[in-house]
Amino acid sequence: MPAQGDRGRLVSEPAVSDRVLTLPNALSMLRLVGVPIFLWAILAEHDVIALVTLMLSGLSDYLDGKIARRFGLESRLGQLLDPFADRLYIATTLLGLALRDIIPWWLVVLLVGREVLLAAVLWWIRRYGQVGLPVHFVGKAATFNLLYAFPLLLLGDGTSTFAEWALPIGWAFAWWGTVLYWIAGVMYIVQARQVVAAHTVPAQ
Repeated sequence: MPAQGDRGRLVSEPAVSDRVLTLPNALSMLRLVGVPIFLWAILAEHDVIALVTLMLSGLSDYLDGKIARRFGLESRLGQLLDPFADRLYIATTLLGLALRDIIPWWLVVLLVGREVLLAAVLWWIRRYGQVGLPVHFVGKAATFNLLYAFPLLLLGDGTSTFAEWALPIGWAFAWWGTVLYWIAGVMYIVQARQVVAAHTVPAQ
């Protein structure tokens, strides 16, 4: 059990600042700009543009976290912006691929269901003054798997030899990402319970 410090905050959490203009935050914002571009490209069947947008999204997702940790640029805005950008990209990609009949709708329901659960958890902890939860490794690993899966599934939507190679690998990433996504959801629930417990401990 990590030690508890200020009310509602775990001492083991990394120190964060209130800075807004940082390179990691700029990368997250650029990732958000790419969301409507990707949605237009996938629905208009401009698959090359959609693939490039997805690849750049995955690269920026890796870089913003790496830079933030390496140079001590973690911020409260980044803690909110980065996971929001990730979830928005995943939701948009799921919608686009499902509308193109590249993935089944039950996969959309499975992943969106986890987001509904997480939204309920965040609503719960807001009652105790906690705005969000720190992103952990399992959650980032799930996102990476899904962001690798989606372009491979898009590439697998064809009859070429390359498509036959890309499709099973894409589904392998999709399944690993889905499982890790739900494991991360359970871990967020555990974190939320720690936040609530920190608020309910009687004052000494």
